[in-house]
Amino acid sequence: MNDVEVEPGIRLRLRHRDGSREPFLLVHGLSSNAHLWDEVADHLAAAGHPSWSVDLRGHGESDAPEHGYDTGTAADDLAAIIAALGLSRPIVAGQSWGGNVVVRLAAKHPELPGAIGLVDGGWIDLRANFPDWTACEAALRPGDIDGRPATDMRGWLESSHPDWSATAKAATLANMRVEPDGTMWRRLTIPRHLLILRSLWDEPAGADLPLVTVPALLLPARGPDDERSEQVRAAAAAMPQARISWYPGADHDLHAQHPDRVAADLLTLVPGAEAVA
Repeated sequence: MNDVEVEPGIRLRLRHRDGSREPFLLVHGLSSNAHLWDEVADHLAAAGHPSWSVDLRGHGESDAPEHGYDTGTAADDLAAIIAALGLSRPIVAGQSWGGNVVVRLAAKHPELPGAIGLVDGGWIDLRANFPDWTACEAALRPGDIDGRPATDMRGWLESSHPDWSATAKAATLANMRVEPDGTMWRRLTIPRHLLILRSLWDEPAGADLPLVTVPALLLPARGPDDERSEQVRAAAAAMPQARISWYPGADHDLHAQHPDRVAADLLTLVPGAEAVA
């Protein structure tokens, strides 16, 4: 593990896998954590690639300052991490909101990533799905589960994700802090969760997508015939070097459900690799 100071007094935690080939930087989604990338990172390491997966502000084991809960600050934090680690043109992959963060990084700092992977995110546009912020907030506000037994979460994971590995289920539970008495508490508080949601509302990805000049791979948790697939195609069309790898019927957390396939797809972004149609 590594800690990187992204601004004075604010350190973010990273999980690291060794390797000698092109580096990867892996970014989780909203109210998630770096552990969800563990199995993908293992596959990347087996192919010789080092990786760093980051706990963003207020998530996982990172610091939780009073400010910076928005897409732009998260992208700047990634830029600071790349600089601090001395990474040269890493392949940067983000899931869900993390995909939007990666798109912002590529748009604002085009010299930093060598390519980007967007795992069921990066094209999120809340304004296209809700009439106003009040309706969006009401629909997407997370449930208040603080103080409930962690066994509730474990039971839900077992019943709702029977095809996930034990590693993926444990990583999801790590979104919570489990106290000695067995109760669980959100690491990212609901007010800060809503600040990030508001950032997504105020700044949809559409403005950033045309500014992405590096190769991009979109991995949507749906098939090409899904009624929502046109949004994915539109996002790919907005970028000059983008292609899509469809995951029909998959969970939103693709990297947890299909880590081997996600890793294989991401490896096609390595310069000189053969892209999979």
